[in-house]
Amino acid sequence: MNATAAAPPPHPAHDELIRRWLDTVPAECAPSADPRPYAENLLARWAEPQRRYHTTDHLLAVLGHLDLDALAGHADDPAAVRLAAWFHDAVYRPDRTENEERSAALAERALPELGLDDARTSEVARLVRLTATHDPAPGDTNGEALCDADLAILAAPPASYAAYAAAVREEYGFVPDAAFREGRAAVLRQLLELPTLFRTPHGRAEWEARARQNLTTELDLLTI
Repeated sequence: MNATAAAPPPHPAHDELIRRWLDTVPAECAPSADPRPYAENLLARWAEPQRRYHTTDHLLAVLGHLDLDALAGHADDPAAVRLAAWFHDAVYRPDRTENEERSAALAERALPELGLDDARTSEVARLVRLTATHDPAPGDTNGEALCDADLAILAAPPASYAAYAAAVREEYGFVPDAAFREGRAAVLRQLLELPTLFRTPHGRAEWEARARQNLTTELDLLTI
């Protein structure tokens, strides 16, 4: 794995994130593999300058949600889900459409070097690709846990949700305002038309109603 940009100043949670990575990976490592450089490379990717929402803070938030017993306990393979969280936006260019595919391909290259077997590597890559649609099949408990953790921002308190929406707009700063409003409104309508935004019992009970309120409010502001 090669870093894609010059190393930025360390994130305040850098050491915590390294610890979390080491806590997730060691049991899966080949004896000769050193997992720390992989974490450093991933963190450099998450800190790239084109990011405004898909940042190290987002990675921290997703990992934090996956610490909840209601999500970790829901997944069949919590370690695979956490590894997928690390990789799910590792490649991110807001002007590209293949970010999830490239992120999954990165996992498929890196994880075998760390000693993960083919089955576990395939599962992590599958989960990363799933974040393109956030539409896990019924009974896909790993996918449900990851997708709910990734979408939990939709249920944030109003001020935090507004900051999220503003950060998304900054990431797409190259898009003219009228085109962005039209495209973003279409995304929000698609989300609101889903039977449920969240697939785990915890997500449906704790996040669904607030997320729909946030999405409706943003859509109203975009279409005034």
